[in-house]
Amino acid sequence: MQPNFDLTGKVALITGASRGIGQAIAETYAAAGAKVVLASRKQSSLDGVADVIRRNGGEALAVAAHTGSDIAVAELVDRATEAYGGIDIVVNNAATNPHFGPILTAEDSHWQKIMDVNVMGYFRVAKACAASMKARGGGKIINMASVAGKTPAPGMGIYCVSKAAVLMLTQVLAVELAADNIQVNVIAPGFVKTRFSQAIWDNPQLNEAVVRSIPQKRMAEVEELAGLALYLASPASSFMTGATLVIDGGQLVSNAIGA
Repeated sequence: MQPNFDLTGKVALITGASRGIGQAIAETYAAAGAKVVLASRKQSSLDGVADVIRRNGGEALAVAAHTGSDIAVAELVDRATEAYGGIDIVVNNAATNPHFGPILTAEDSHWQKIMDVNVMGYFRVAKACAASMKARGGGKIINMASVAGKTPAPGMGIYCVSKAAVLMLTQVLAVELAADNIQVNVIAPGFVKTRFSQAIWDNPQLNEAVVRSIPQKRMAEVEELAGLALYLASPASSFMTGATLVIDGGQLVSNAIGA
């Protein structure tokens, strides 16, 4: 019996879907048969992604929403339910990091914004979608974290703390939602070549240092995360929940052994 990666008939909500990792996952899910609900703060960027998906034969709904707002999240879920009848899959991918530097130089506002979007935003979306998933017989929640949630990254202290919180939030939700047939897992990428990481790969010295720390000697492309996200959204992962799946080109294990 072959594993089932088909998402036909499923509805997937992806936050941070206007570019990068979120866009790649949305396009992959649509190609696998899912109706995708694209969320991000800018409607124009979302519309462009939705157009690409529709041109390729998929179904997509683009809804501008800020996951830092309970009202915006509720309206997002209402729009998705009105259009497609409910939600089966959630990918929490939206993130922010307005502070770079020693953690003791951070202001309260930096903590509040990063934790509100990177942690509370994930919780808000999961909470808003759980009832729909339960009513539909189960569901999947995929949280995007980072290897920065497992080991400190220079200059990104609050971001690291927020991603460590995502790892535990995932485990708590996995335990509490298991009886409702909702699986909750987390993807922890290493360095991925996106606009979010552009400050690194645009700086030759910084980029060289980063690449040197990765055994594969390169950053990941967004498409290299999409296959794992498809597995976690599909029936093939029905017995996996509470797991943290690292995809980093070997960076963490290399650091652990001092390679």
